[in-house]
Amino acid sequence: MKKFALPALALILAAAVPMAAQAHRGWLLPSATVLSGAEAWVAFDAGASNGVFIADHAPLRLANSLVITAPDGSSGSAANMMQGEYRTTFDVHIDKPGTWKIANVSAGMSASYTLDGEAQRWRGPATDFATAIPAGATDVRAQVNNNRLETFVTLGNPTDSVFAPTGQGLEMVPVTHPNDLVAGEEATFTLMKDGQPAADMAVIVARGGLRYRDNPEETTVRTGADGSFSITWPEAGMYWINTSERADAVGDAPAQSMQYTAVLEVLP
Repeated sequence: MKKFALPALALILAAAVPMAAQAHRGWLLPSATVLSGAEAWVAFDAGASNGVFIADHAPLRLANSLVITAPDGSSGSAANMMQGEYRTTFDVHIDKPGTWKIANVSAGMSASYTLDGEAQRWRGPATDFATAIPAGATDVRAQVNNNRLETFVTLGNPTDSVFAPTGQGLEMVPVTHPNDLVAGEEATFTLMKDGQPAADMAVIVARGGLRYRDNPEETTVRTGADGSFSITWPEAGMYWINTSERADAVGDAPAQSMQYTAVLEVLP
């Protein structure tokens, strides 16, 4: 496992970062992550932009992909959802003690093919792929997609029930609780791929507030053989953590595209 202090690595390593770093970046930004009392409301902004947490490009469309998980495993719900030109906003009533997971999860397949001389495209659940492509289609190119964007909110004492991996795509299993991050202290996480440790993968770490400083404070670290990586946070603030992997089609196996993103708050 490698350990990194961000000030020493605060360079944009353009040649080494995954493709996700070169495109618009999705984010899910909570108004607070550590709460006290019997209940609370948390507001969320969700968008995609070049600079993380800067609402200047497009909203995230969450109608069919937002998954809110309470500490007891039950499903929460979003209130007051509104999609604007640059961001989607919604509120969540945090009414159970412990750690909640708020996630935008999308999985399925996409394909392109030629039918009767015309290019066609299809997107849908992987279970529908076998019957979705018409007989006689040629030049079929399929891709399995699995994307996960999540953040965490804790009311009272932190819990870990929401961190159980599903075994599908890229997922992060915290060693250090994501609502117990402090500037100047080290935090460790484990990256999983289809339920197994994801070794030697690039993980981008970017701090918000880019609009108000010259230094981008962005770096890329790599997971160890056991999938773990550690970060020493240089300053308090909101951080965007991202990793992705793409694999070409091999034989009958379709191409694959996986991405994981977390939004974490580091406190003083």
